[in-house]
Amino acid sequence: MIETVGIIGSGTMGSGIAQVAATAGCMVCIYDANPDALRKAEDSLAKILNRLIEKGRIDESEKSRIRDNIKYVSSLESLANSELIIEAIIEDLQIKKELFQKLQKIVAKDAIIATNTSSLSIASIASSLDNPKRCIGIHFFNPAPLMKLVEVIPAVQTSENTLKSTIKNISNWGKTIAVTKDTPGFIVNRVARPFYGESLRIYEEGIADFATIDWAMRSLGGFRMGPFELMDFIGNDINYTVTETVFEAFYYDPRYKPSFTQKRLSEAGFLGRKTGKGYYNYKEGAVNPKPNEDVGLAQKIFDRVLVMLINEAADALFWNIASAEDIDNAMTKGVNYPKGLLAWADEKGIDWCVMKLDALYEEYREDRYRCSPLLRRMNKEQNSFF
Repeated sequence: MIETVGIIGSGTMGSGIAQVAATAGCMVCIYDANPDALRKAEDSLAKILNRLIEKGRIDESEKSRIRDNIKYVSSLESLANSELIIEAIIEDLQIKKELFQKLQKIVAKDAIIATNTSSLSIASIASSLDNPKRCIGIHFFNPAPLMKLVEVIPAVQTSENTLKSTIKNISNWGKTIAVTKDTPGFIVNRVARPFYGESLRIYEEGIADFATIDWAMRSLGGFRMGPFELMDFIGNDINYTVTETVFEAFYYDPRYKPSFTQKRLSEAGFLGRKTGKGYYNYKEGAVNPKPNEDVGLAQKIFDRVLVMLINEAADALFWNIASAEDIDNAMTKGVNYPKGLLAWADEKGIDWCVMKLDALYEEYREDRYRCSPLLRRMNKEQNSFF
């Protein structure tokens, strides 16, 4: 079992991963070159642990144990004894590669060096190492202590031992593992694209406004947040960048085409909650539009977004990105979808899915709406996912 863990980056994600590892009993070192960032991370953890005490989830003894399991360091050399390193810094491929080249000279030759990237190529990052077999993707979701899912992404260079060790240890941290191929967006950031993209398309066509689309997805779909609420929560700049990255990485497949609406909001600095304005106005006293609660309109919106999500999940399975179980687990435990999309397809009927997709293709004649070959094959054979 891995007992010593190094975390690079003391931001929200790095600090959250450190909390998870420390709670599981690992000795953790968080490295950040910025001393102010380290102090902020330490203060933030103290507040989180105090809130957990107030809620009765831990006691003072547990608080002390978790706190004492974490050290905050400003020297990369302080990670020398770590058996597992998880990098959680800026999403810049070149910066990550340069970091890994430095890191390999410091840690033991058998230490696992992992990246928490949400969309960059693990193979490309691994190529920066003299021994790329020990590199792997370990993608946590924010907030890491609360979200159960972790995507584990072996690169083509990753050894079987590295993969097995990673799965075993992260599972022992109380996480649900979804193993996925090293493809753009992995599972969640690929399969979730239509939740945002198709909703933006519906808005741009003038079918419904933000509030109505959000209301439709919450009221009929059971989603905790509508797509525009969620984009404002994530940040329009971040969400747009992920969409653009996936679009480019898939050789400009129209299914992942970004939206000019989101691009313009990002350019204007309307990033959502963090700037006080996005699709909605979050400033004190602001009045936002009410949804059009027409159930017929809401049903059309919900059906269109849902079938596009199902199609994306089915295509991920068709291309062997992950198993059906891991795809559904990823969406329910990684982004809190009310149901797994493949289970939802079974519930709605594969014939319904094919019919809806073919109707969209017939209307628009765009490759964006092509039906996954797997759905068409399953419909012909009258099969189901589960």
